[in-house]
Amino acid sequence: MTKFNLTRRVMMAASVAAMSFGAPAMADGHQVVDSIHFLIPGGAGGGWDGTARGTGQALTEAGLVGSASYENMSGGGGGVAIGFMIENADSQHGTLMVNSTPIVIRSLTGVFPYNFSDLTLVAGTIGDYAALVVPADSDIADMAGLLAAYQADPAGTAIGGGSVPGGMDHLVAAMVMKAAGEDPLGVNYIPYDAGGTAMAGLLSGEIAALSTGFSEAVALAEAGEVRILGVTSSERVDAYADAPTMMEQGIDTEFVNWRGFFAAPGLPDDQLSAYQDALMKMYDTPEWEAVRAANGWVNIHNSGDDFRTFLENQEQVIGDLMRELGFL
Repeated sequence: MTKFNLTRRVMMAASVAAMSFGAPAMADGHQVVDSIHFLIPGGAGGGWDGTARGTGQALTEAGLVGSASYENMSGGGGGVAIGFMIENADSQHGTLMVNSTPIVIRSLTGVFPYNFSDLTLVAGTIGDYAALVVPADSDIADMAGLLAAYQADPAGTAIGGGSVPGGMDHLVAAMVMKAAGEDPLGVNYIPYDAGGTAMAGLLSGEIAALSTGFSEAVALAEAGEVRILGVTSSERVDAYADAPTMMEQGIDTEFVNWRGFFAAPGLPDDQLSAYQDALMKMYDTPEWEAVRAANGWVNIHNSGDDFRTFLENQEQVIGDLMRELGFL
């Protein structure tokens, strides 16, 4: 079977000048930035939402950032928020927008006319594995059960996700099915605007299974509401070790979705350095470790030029994969 491995765990300790606007940057981890406004391109309950709020919580509780505010701006597969940042650049220098692998996918497919190069690249911060889940009371107990249901009735075994058709959740479901020997283009994929609404669709019975971020599935699995059929990690994740990997079920698929932060184009260099410095210092705090561990995230730190190189590489790899699967 073909192995799809888009995982790149780059641990990079950037050496940037400790700079701040409005507050002195201290080497001992004291306040680096007065405030950050986090712009979230999707609705509440999704992976972007959790990443922005978890990062803001860690930064403020660790004292690296004075205060954090949050704004959800859904629409256009994330394109509305990206367009807003670009079109209102001069007034958004205090804003960090969270994004992830979909900014690469959606620019490749033309969902929106921008790509990451149109923004100021701040840093990649984490990775989140993908998972396929079913309601806890589903008759489907594992990936073998889902594959059997799919083989018996492909159209009736709908798999949903919190992204557009051809987006990341769809792509993950297709990768898994292809690695399992099934037709990836036969997947009946049902799109939702965000992870939270997709999970609601699963629990209401609109879809048989959900392709989602592992961190989004953990809380509901722990509450007994869903069953995690498989995770796209090479080994079981400590945050929820009961969840089996795809690999151990004979499905040769690994995938990690990076998440990181972007700023408006034209951001002054001193503000960019301050944001990067705060995020770099965050990794060494117990406040961040508590947030990271609770969500099952992988630390992936790419800052500045390393972030750009990472994104350009992923654009090439994902583009090739999507062409192979027929999405481009």
